[in-house]
Amino acid sequence: MSKNPPKPPGSVEDFAEAAECLRTLAHPVRLRIVQLLLRGRYTVGEMAQHCDVPDNVASEHLRLLQRCGFLKSEREGRFVYYQVAEPHLQQLMACIEGRFLPCGAKYRLE
Repeated sequence: MSKNPPKPPGSVEDFAEAAECLRTLAHPVRLRIVQLLLRGRYTVGEMAQHCDVPDNVASEHLRLLQRCGFLKSEREGRFVYYQVAEPHLQQLMACIEGRFLPCGAKYRLE
């Protein structure tokens, strides 16, 4: 008779917030925003340009990502710059890029 491995910590309820944030992340524009922000900081206008969406659409995506704690913003003069606040996004994006980008592009962890 085989013995079951130890049960990992947590319950279904413990994963509710994670599931909500993953639903927020699960959008092509938001994934592209995270990909870009892992490599630098950008304004709403710059994000909009890189994602081929209007400024107001980029702003809404950034707001949703910030609400989950993935991003933070910093005002410098009349510009607001966004950057990644959640360091675990780097590993998550490495997995996504390795699996879904052409030629299995690899994200270099630094």
